[in-house]
Amino acid sequence: MYADQTLTPKESIRLCALGTLALGPRRYSDLAVEIRHFISRIIGPTPEIMGHSIELLKYEGLVETISGEGDEAVLRINEDGRRELRALLVANVRPASTELTKLVVALKFRFLHLLDPAARVDQVRLLIDVCDRELTRLRDLRAHDAGNEGYLAVWLDHDIALLESRIGWLGTFAEGLGPGQG
Repeated sequence: MYADQTLTPKESIRLCALGTLALGPRRYSDLAVEIRHFISRIIGPTPEIMGHSIELLKYEGLVETISGEGDEAVLRINEDGRRELRALLVANVRPASTELTKLVVALKFRFLHLLDPAARVDQVRLLIDVCDRELTRLRDLRAHDAGNEGYLAVWLDHDIALLESRIGWLGTFAEGLGPGQG
């Protein structure tokens, strides 16, 4: 993890792999295809991120083979892998709007149901806090640029409206995750 306890690109891939296996055992080759498909649909094809090896998860004792060999081996997550998955799922999210942040948020939503109800709500609140910080930053920039020529203010107004909408949606979503929900 980065110093601010946010996920690195490799840890994002790890989250995707462990989360996918938490949904059920997969053949090695199917897992690789599923990871590549999800990641590339969120942030586009990214060879430097995709190089993370499933073999490393086996070597670290986070997944195990239950049958077969090579690409046909069927893998499943074990208890150490589940602990690592939880740690990755509850990691911080960077407030800057980057492709990696978009991927981490998508992965959190993909696997949010794997957390206990209280942790689900905590993660949505974390996302609301991230949006609030981003909103504050953009509002500050908007106020600073108010008298300048050009179209930056219009662009910032658009982004501010999107963030306000996202915060509202996340708040409603979090309410639905309360005790006995989700």
